[in-house]
Amino acid sequence: MTDRMGSATDAPKVGLFVTCLVDLFRPSVGFAAVRLLEAAGCRVEVPTVQTCCGQPAYNSGDRPDAVAIARNVIGAFETFDHVVVPSGSCAGMIKEHYPRLLADDADWAPRANHVARRCHELVSFLVDVRGWRPTRTRYDGRVTYHDSCSGLRELGIKAQPRYLLGDIDGVVLTEMADTEVCCGFGGTFCIKYPDISNRMVGDKVRAITTTGADTLLAGDLGCLLNLAGRLKRDGSPIRVRHVAEVLAGTCDDAPPIGEATNQPSGRP
Repeated sequence: MTDRMGSATDAPKVGLFVTCLVDLFRPSVGFAAVRLLEAAGCRVEVPTVQTCCGQPAYNSGDRPDAVAIARNVIGAFETFDHVVVPSGSCAGMIKEHYPRLLADDADWAPRANHVARRCHELVSFLVDVRGWRPTRTRYDGRVTYHDSCSGLRELGIKAQPRYLLGDIDGVVLTEMADTEVCCGFGGTFCIKYPDISNRMVGDKVRAITTTGADTLLAGDLGCLLNLAGRLKRDGSPIRVRHVAEVLAGTCDDAPPIGEATNQPSGRP
């Protein structure tokens, strides 16, 4: 871990992979990510040709489309020093699954490995690569943190968000029971197995509520949309946000997830 932020001339060039859910449902997370990366001394670009990471096709067994999407992403991001993603599941797809998906392709396998080695989930990148810590940032509230399956199990993201939240003035972190248990979203899992998914998210929401927290944070928007939806259906006042919004101090830019919103338009 390094604390060298870099000058204008040696700052790493970072490509932000926005993700479908951020682009379509919560662009404020993308803007927060840009702010955080710039604060960490990076030059940030958002390639306009990017689309989905291909995970839905890959998980559904649609290999031809998954390969085509992977090639598009690789082509868009292979010239960057780092690829940063505000989502453990999408980062896991690029970092862990692209090399396997293209392993038998002599032309694309080395390119997939090249991008995979440079791909990072946002909070992990800030802590493990840039050694960044927030300063002069405040969020008044009792928060609890949900560990997403892909970020936790594929990328080892557990301590990093808690480390950064410890530097945010006003934050009181209260851990929920079974924080590492799936929320029931699982991408297409919640569509294929709605009854099981609903039971899982119900269990998770009860664990969240028991903490007494007024804010739920996580690093994956899929989990957050699922949990916010159930909390709202239950009439809960608990606010739901992506951790990047708290770390960047941009919570005033958009209401909590699931509440009336007037989002900024366009991509970061």
